[in-house]
Amino acid sequence: MKYPHVLPQLPYSYDALEPYIDKTTMEIHHTKHHQAYVNNLNSALEKYPEWQNVELEEILKNLNQLPEDIRTAVRNNGGGHYNHSLFWEIMKPNDRDESAVELKKALEENFDSFENFKNLFSEIALKHFGSGWAWLVVTPDKKLKVYSLPNQDNPLMNGDLPIMGLDVWEHAYYLKYQNRRNEYIQNWWNVINWGKIEENYKEAVIK
Repeated sequence: MKYPHVLPQLPYSYDALEPYIDKTTMEIHHTKHHQAYVNNLNSALEKYPEWQNVELEEILKNLNQLPEDIRTAVRNNGGGHYNHSLFWEIMKPNDRDESAVELKKALEENFDSFENFKNLFSEIALKHFGSGWAWLVVTPDKKLKVYSLPNQDNPLMNGDLPIMGLDVWEHAYYLKYQNRRNEYIQNWWNVINWGKIEENYKEAVIK
């Protein structure tokens, strides 16, 4: 992803994730919230041509090298663009894919069982205070780790590679679930694209 950044097309229709994530939320989330991050990121980079040919992943890894006057804007909006682009791809309607063998083996090795991983990820997402994301990452020593970050911060900023993230900003679920974040989290497991997450995992391990 390079400047000028564009809003990616969803790989499914806005109503494809129902009943777990409703059409109206998906449409607003994608066309309003994500589009705003794209617009603001482009505005921040507009006056710095030397950063326009740098991949967004590299920018997020090296925020401290950015000009100070755009650093916060790029952190927030570049993070928002990257996070949401990944988020859309790791979901799909009615996924029953059992082919993510390597990923599931790694989850069992790192968390003792898939259920332990699922429970830990859900707990971290639920207990995160305020807006932010829950993440499954590959660390520099090729281990899997789960944690949350505030706002639109991304694990790349910590030196980790994100392979799976759950948006727990209220705009991601409030129209359908109001204050019932736990219900949103539990229902989200029904629309996860395990094949894409395994692809992310394999790419992260060889980097």
